[in-house]
Amino acid sequence: MSQGLPSNSPGRRAVLRGSVAASAALALPALSGAAPALSLSGRPRAAWGVQAGDIGAHSGLVWVRSDRPARMIVETSATESFRNPTRWHGPLLGPGTDFTGTTRLRGLPPGEQVHYRVCLADPDDPRRTGEAVTGTFRTASARRSDGVRFLWSGDIAGQGWGINPERGGYRVFEEMRRLDPDFFLCSGDTVYADGPIQSSVTLPDGRVWRNVTTEEKAKVAETLAEFRGNFRYNLLDENLRRFNAQVPSIVQWDDHEVRNNWYPGQILDDGRYTEKDVDVLAARSLRAFGEYFPVSSLASGDREGRMYRVVRQGPLLDVFVLDMRTYRNANSPGRQVEDPVGILGAEQLDWLKRELSRSRAVWKVIASDMPLGLVVPDGKENFEAVAQGDPGAPLGRELQIAELLRHIKHRRITGTVWLTADVHYTSAQHYAPERAAFKDFAPFWEFVSGPLAAGGFPALKLDGTFGPEQPFVKAPTRANVSPAEVPPYFGEVEIDGGSGELTVRLRQEGGGVLFTKVLQPGRVGQ
Repeated sequence: MSQGLPSNSPGRRAVLRGSVAASAALALPALSGAAPALSLSGRPRAAWGVQAGDIGAHSGLVWVRSDRPARMIVETSATESFRNPTRWHGPLLGPGTDFTGTTRLRGLPPGEQVHYRVCLADPDDPRRTGEAVTGTFRTASARRSDGVRFLWSGDIAGQGWGINPERGGYRVFEEMRRLDPDFFLCSGDTVYADGPIQSSVTLPDGRVWRNVTTEEKAKVAETLAEFRGNFRYNLLDENLRRFNAQVPSIVQWDDHEVRNNWYPGQILDDGRYTEKDVDVLAARSLRAFGEYFPVSSLASGDREGRMYRVVRQGPLLDVFVLDMRTYRNANSPGRQVEDPVGILGAEQLDWLKRELSRSRAVWKVIASDMPLGLVVPDGKENFEAVAQGDPGAPLGRELQIAELLRHIKHRRITGTVWLTADVHYTSAQHYAPERAAFKDFAPFWEFVSGPLAAGGFPALKLDGTFGPEQPFVKAPTRANVSPAEVPPYFGEVEIDGGSGELTVRLRQEGGGVLFTKVLQPGRVGQ
């Protein structure tokens, strides 16, 4: 577990349960049936809270959104009082980025609690500034003994289940905030751009679910403004804003940021869309995604402009963030005997093999936006993820995963663990060659969690190619079960600084720990 302040002091982020959390919570009015109107008079306001992202030992990003043109100014300090702060001059925020911006912080001290505050200044009169919005994060430690603890999940505002004021909004984020993790890994489907939110939905038992609604969430997203509105929607929830002010994020995307089961080159046959070219929609979504999340490889000034990346968390952990959407081939029956494109694309696969080989971290978490051995269909004949239901030798996208698993074994890369969301239930899968059709790999674990705020769905079948066994699964028995009927799922990972053991806990809102698995360090397979 990460070490913070001395044991006789408050928790390292206890301040956020006071003044900082209040600052984030009061930025927007209480939840109602509609989005708040932003004032256009007075000084610039940061009404949507703050976020920190991709925080490492020495660097990271801070995000904010203004209600008008403004200069972003960030101050950091080792204390809540902001004595002797360091000032960072950020970008000019304007309509070109929907008034959002990120400031890259460098030269941070490792393993320290960093307090930050963001001020927005009138670009024509720097003396006119809005009220500062505050947050905090802990940089990754350079000391193995400090340990690491983080949460992961995904799937937010899906299948028509949005922010419900009568239930207190996205309550799961408050429960996760109270666990005080070092960071949160959001495993995709951060929004449902293809899923309109209606003002109310009648549940099977006759109860009525009531949603906060906005103009942009009334239809499928096609324009850049509509995609921006989808990313903005979730920030209407004060639980999420409070969480963002306390817990830094590592974020990836999957399909619903654009459209269900999309792939490059797809032309839509969907009457809801006037723009049928998925590549056009994906480009607009990616732009909005980079505007609304602090992602190092998408931030202004980064030449790569890609989603996949490594976020290093000190000697115990490297997080390999994958993009299984942008470079994939078309969804198909998946029976190809050769498939160099696969689900990652050749360039990303080469990058992943190279970076895994270079990693000296005890644990290598592979943040995958889709599961490996769960059969995810796309219609009657095609498949959406890696597995395609044939338990025999690798075919289609499985060929690329087989190549990666073979590389991990032959290079004796230790400590790989796969984390994912996507399927809207929670489970644990252990993959082993003695049960598999493909045998040239070392055993490994994959853990699934989610949704955070979307419909729950029944468990999927396992594909035997890589020999999965499922010691735990919890899923509803019918499709699109509301969060009022099945509370959200999220996962917790804790790496002990002394033993190096990695403990995975699958959790449910209000229900505690459902399943626990302890993994030992230094092994090629588990």
